Amino acid sequence: MKLPPLNSLRVFDAAARHEAFGKAAQELHVTHGAVSRQIRLLEEALGVTLFERRNRAVFLTGSGRQLLGVTRSLFEQLASGLAALRPAAADTPLVLSCEPTIAMMWLIPRLPEFQRRHPGMQVHLYAAGGPVDFAAQGVDVALRRNDFEWDAALQAHKVCDEWTGPVCRPGVVALQVADPGADPWGGAAALGSATRPRAWRQWSQASGRKAPRRAGPTYEHFYLSLQAAAAGLGVAIGSALMVRDALRDHRLEAPCGFVRDGSAYFLLSPRPCEDDPRAAAFLAWLRQEADASLPAATHDGQSVVS
Repeated sequence: MKLPPLNSLRVFDAAARHEAFGKAAQELHVTHGAVSRQIRLLEEALGVTLFERRNRAVFLTGSGRQLLGVTRSLFEQLASGLAALRPAAADTPLVLSCEPTIAMMWLIPRLPEFQRRHPGMQVHLYAAGGPVDFAAQGVDVALRRNDFEWDAALQAHKVCDEWTGPVCRPGVVALQVADPGADPWGGAAALGSATRPRAWRQWSQASGRKAPRRAGPTYEHFYLSLQAAAAGLGVAIGSALMVRDALRDHRLEAPCGFVRDGSAYFLLSPRPCEDDPRAAAFLAWLRQEADASLPAATHDGQSVVS
């Protein structure tokens, strides 16, 4: 079968993603008429209808949705392949996608030290969580916790294990251990997070300890629950990595220490980090900082602050 022109497929891909010829024209910097012509030529070449036109709007047909899956994969592989052929210059910024809470509470305060060690290298931070489209977002590497399934084709470089434990403002709770019938948290509320809904249950199972009996509010983001704990509104499950600085500065305390929750942090990339000197340097530094933030004594009542 004779393949249609690549440009027609590119125009179709943009129009299908937006389901609007006008938005596709804006993205590609061409006219609405040029988009319409390319789509019509593609439909004629394939012998199928890709869009249903009605009421001045367009909607993908079944054939159109099928072709969109093909073009998405095609252009993502093409972008990744071309990037792999073109080694990044040492002075090209490393674009990092990072989960917001770890970016705010742990990574950003440490980036000046990375810049000191690598003065000629810049890191551009893109705050996001979950799956990442490296080609579409222009991302080089992504720091993620393995709480979702990512593409098996990605390179996953482990940074460190996740350790979690209850945290609160100093003096908010005094653990009650003498009376087995009493609430060990003295009535303090358990703060929740919508992004980690099973955090208390997982900690209880891993530590063998009971969670507070009184349920507090559930916050939309993990970092909001940690801020609420620092404000004295209750007890939240914290990541030892993320609360490292707050523990050191005595804005938070960890009355039970921390235990591994079974998850870990990984640096994801479309190709091996060793193939990109910038990514390799950043990965090595990440691992060193994580090791420094997570001393061996992180449980059985010991704080992560050494």
